[in-house]
Amino acid sequence: QVQLVESGGGLVQPGGSLRLSCAASGRFFSINDMAWHRQAPGKERELVATISSGGTTNHADSVKGRFTISRDNAKKTVFLQMNSLMPEDTAVYYCNAVVVSFSLMRQTYWGQGTQVTVSS
Repeated sequence: QVQLVESGGGLVQPGGSLRLSCAASGRFFSINDMAWHRQAPGKERELVATISSGGTTNHADSVKGRFTISRDNAKKTVFLQMNSLMPEDTAVYYCNAVVVSFSLMRQTYWGQGTQVTVSS
């Protein structure tokens, strides 16, 4: 069974920083793309950033220049460094990963989410 466990959320003042982590565990062959999404109250879930297994990244326009996605393949972990946080960044942040099984089947897994609240 593959699990993704997020950590690092919390309450921060506007202009502050947080670093989210998402670690994968279980038995599998490899991890392809990993990503962070977020969902604010009353809004649809939106894609924040993606990173390929080779390290190619993409960031949503709303977070470019402020957020940075990265990963440590050896630790099976994806990170989201969030700087210059704004109240509109308040949301539950979810990671996901495309996991390849030993039979080379691909399946997407999601973490349970971590709350980020930006408020003074």
